[in-house]
Amino acid sequence: MTAVSAVTDAVPFSTLIRDASHEQHTEAENSTFMGDMLGGRLGVDAYTRYTEQLWFVYESLERHTERLATDPVAGPFIRPELSRREALGRDLDHLHGGSQWRDGLRPLPATEAYAARIDEVARQWPGGYVAHHYTRYLGDLSGGQIIRGTAEKTWGFARKGDGVRFYVFEGIGNPAAFKREYRASLDAVAVDDAEKLRIVEECKRAFALNTAVFRELGTAFAR
Repeated sequence: MTAVSAVTDAVPFSTLIRDASHEQHTEAENSTFMGDMLGGRLGVDAYTRYTEQLWFVYESLERHTERLATDPVAGPFIRPELSRREALGRDLDHLHGGSQWRDGLRPLPATEAYAARIDEVARQWPGGYVAHHYTRYLGDLSGGQIIRGTAEKTWGFARKGDGVRFYVFEGIGNPAAFKREYRASLDAVAVDDAEKLRIVEECKRAFALNTAVFRELGTAFAR
C-alpha cells in the first residue's frame, strides 16, 4: 500500500475533503466582510455587491454543465435542481430595481480570477471542477441558509422571496438527504487515490479564491 492510498483508504473521500480543507473553509467563513455583513454592520449595498460577484462565479460553474453531464467524474454531480443562475438573476433584478445591471456589471479582480479558474478546470480537469462544485453548492445548502435568514431579517426581504432566491432550492425537498447523497457521490467518485488528493488541494484553492473575493469586498466597504 502506498502512502497516498493509506491516506485515502483510511476515511471516506467526503470526510477527507471536508477535513483537509477545514482551515481554508474556516478562514473564508470568518472573513471580516462576511462577519460585518452577517452582523448587520453593513447596508444592503454590500449584500448587493456580494450577490453581483456570485453571478460571475455561477456563470462559470454552470456554463459547462451540459458538456460535463456525461463526464464519468463530474457527471454524477451535475444536478439541475442545483442550478442558481436564474435565481441569481431574479435577485439582482430585485436589488437593482430592474435588469439594467446586466449591461454594465463587472467583476472584482479577485472574482475574475476565481471565475477564470473554474473555467479552466471545467475545460481541462473534471476532478478540479468537482472541487469547485462541492465548495459552492454544499456551502449554499448549508451556511448559505444563514445568509438568507440574516438578509431577510436585516433588509426586509420576503421569506424565500426576491432578493434571497439564490439560497432557496425549490427542487430539493430534503436538503439533509440531498447532502448525504452528494457525499455518497464523492465517496464513489471515479478517480484514483492520487487524483483524490489533487481534488483536495483544488478544494483548498477554491476556498482561498473565495476568501480573496471577501477580502476585496471588505476593502470596498471598510468602515
